[in-house]
Amino acid sequence: MKILVIDTASQSCLVAIYEDFKCICEKINTNELTHSQKLMPLIDSCLKESNNTLNDINLIICSQGPGSFTGIRIGISTVKAFNDVKNIPLIGVSSLESLAYNVSNSNVCSIIDAKHNNVYAGVFEFTNSVCIGSKLISCSISELNNFIDKNNITFVGDGSIIYKDFLKTNFPNSCFSLTNNFKSISYVKAGLNHYISGDIRDSSQLSPIYLKKSQAERALEGEK
Repeated sequence: MKILVIDTASQSCLVAIYEDFKCICEKINTNELTHSQKLMPLIDSCLKESNNTLNDINLIICSQGPGSFTGIRIGISTVKAFNDVKNIPLIGVSSLESLAYNVSNSNVCSIIDAKHNNVYAGVFEFTNSVCIGSKLISCSISELNNFIDKNNITFVGDGSIIYKDFLKTNFPNSCFSLTNNFKSISYVKAGLNHYISGDIRDSSQLSPIYLKKSQAERALEGEK
């Protein structure tokens, strides 16, 4: 099975092609402001370097967010177009679940910094390195205690670095992952777990995971 992996939800625009669990090409652009310009060239470059075309791709795994609102929309609209034109099956994976698969311990909390002391967080339970339960939230870092009922938990993600002192104080039995970035192999692991479970989407079923309203929406509500 040949898999196209796309993540545009973070500061990095990531594109990779896997043949089962083997990465045969990966490209990363680290400028968040150029995702709309760089995504298609990165996809084209990966396909050419691996001697493939879209016709050879059997599955697309795409980040659904949370993260950059604009980035998420760019990635999802692109894979929806591929599904419409080539009928390639889609698997959506949250950014938080992907981070959790960097660790895949029994209890994992992924934290993405959402600025101004706010975070996106996901609490995941693993058995035999496979996620069997999850909870996604958006809250202030001070409210995170209300959503975590595990004593022994591994934190992962940039939020776990930024708010490490708070987490150490409030979760004294916790530990911290040394790998806090988004990896294509983590998307593949999570995506294939969804695939085995039959959680396959088409363009009408794949939706962004924002977890909160955009700044423009919140500002508009404030004016009203």
